[in-house]
Amino acid sequence: MERWVCQPCGWVYDPEEGDPDGGIEPGTAFEDIPEDWVCPICGATKDLFEKE
Repeated sequence: MERWVCQPCGWVYDPEEGDPDGGIEPGTAFEDIPEDWVCPICGATKDLFEKE
């Protein structure tokens, strides 16, 4: 699975780790994250992430 980078702050979403604090289980592909999820660091929306 591909990693995605938050363009405003540089945080990397790694599907192997997920975002447990944000309710995203490990093993969740970026495409499967709900549209209302935001970056845990800066609050950027999903559309501000790009493939690493």
